[in-house]
Amino acid sequence: MISIVDYGLGNLKSLQNAFQFLGFKSKRVRSAKEILSAEKLALPGVGAFAYAMDNIHQFGLDIALLEKANNGTPILGICLGMQLLFTCSHEGGNHAGLDLIPGNVKKIEGALKVPHIGWNQVQINKLSKLLKGLPSTGYGYFVHSYYCDPEESEAVIATTEYGDIFASAVEREHIFGVQFHPEKSQELGLLILKNFAEM
Repeated sequence: MISIVDYGLGNLKSLQNAFQFLGFKSKRVRSAKEILSAEKLALPGVGAFAYAMDNIHQFGLDIALLEKANNGTPILGICLGMQLLFTCSHEGGNHAGLDLIPGNVKKIEGALKVPHIGWNQVQINKLSKLLKGLPSTGYGYFVHSYYCDPEESEAVIATTEYGDIFASAVEREHIFGVQFHPEKSQELGLLILKNFAEM
């Protein structure tokens, strides 16, 4: 069973539908008690980092998420959910994240259109439990204005180029993140969700 954390941001239904299509059960959770009993946790999201963290604190989910991370529970962050796994975001000031992956969340700079919306190539650059069995390149569907910059280069398992090259997937022990939306990324995304669900 995959528990999808509902903290008030993001389209959770499409992620549930993707797991259902793959034959895996999932449910939405919105309390610390539900998080503490979860086998696996997916942390999706679309929107502003500070507002998301405020909701997580307000619902009392942060302590439960950290406890599950410390206990070895697999956690997958998607889009904003991936950014929340990091130490700090510079979106609208400096805002503390869950600090499960050391690093910062930074604004996409340069002449290219922001937000970065649409299909872009995902280049896999190291062996990974999350990306097991995937081809070396594929395409993911992105919607974001900020990107994650991990302190530890070994945490980066896939990259994408949009002006600069940024981390589009990360893995640190049992903590995973993808900047694109796997539930909207067809075969690539479904394989990633399948790998996560089978952990």
